[in-house]
Amino acid sequence: MPHIGIISSSVRISRNSHRVALFFKNYLESNNIATAEIIDLKEYNFPIFEERLSKLENPPSGALEYAERIKKADGIIIVTPEYNGGYPPAIKNAIDLLYNEWHRKPIAISTASDGVFGGTQVITALQFVLWKMRAWTVPAMFPNPKVQELYDENGVPANEFENKRAKIFIKELMWCIEAKKKME
Repeated sequence: MPHIGIISSSVRISRNSHRVALFFKNYLESNNIATAEIIDLKEYNFPIFEERLSKLENPPSGALEYAERIKKADGIIIVTPEYNGGYPPAIKNAIDLLYNEWHRKPIAISTASDGVFGGTQVITALQFVLWKMRAWTVPAMFPNPKVQELYDENGVPANEFENKRAKIFIKELMWCIEAKKKME
């Protein structure tokens, strides 16, 4: 069974995007699609990195564990909020820390905002960064407008439509994971 890492990108106190990360973990496991773990950047509380992990003499606490979690995942879902038309600095910092770990890694992007656009403005910017890191970004997207109305604090969706959207989104990620395995 594939293993999916779900990066929860927001480190803010009253973050709503984490609800989406919880939703995906529950969706993947309850539908017996994959094992899943949340890689919560808030728990790591990383400093601003001065260099890539491979060049750091004394990596900060958690950096090696984070790199290993990314490396062992067959695919990644990045759940990120939109902050003023962009993604949070915590996810850029966490992406830039690594390099080889992203190579050909299937990555699906889910965005969230409390507004009506659901964070869609961030998707192409984040895709470009990941493309430069040689990651394989999945074409399917999963924006969440008014995220606070779509999921409760535990990631339980407010309606069945979210599960239908997730099915399509996850199917694309799983296709890329299988295709990568066949190409190795």
